[in-house]
Amino acid sequence: MHTWQLQDAKARLSEVVKKAEQEGPQGITVHGRSTAVVVSTRDYDRLRRPRGNFVEFMRESPLCGTELEVKRNKTKTRKTIL
Repeated sequence: MHTWQLQDAKARLSEVVKKAEQEGPQGITVHGRSTAVVVSTRDYDRLRRPRGNFVEFMRESPLCGTELEVKRNKTKTRKTIL
């Protein structure tokens, strides 16, 4: 991510916006501290897209339907670590 000082970003705003669209997020600093990021509309929309729940995530996994062999320790007690 390219970083711009605020005064440079203000003076070259159109360049900052074009670079955000072509190269990705552009950081802006004030007094050396990161304060803002300019992102393209495409990146913003991707970030704002609602995320599914865990079940949907698992169903969309390329591993969905793969047979898994699960082995469990069937003893009644387990060792504890204190």
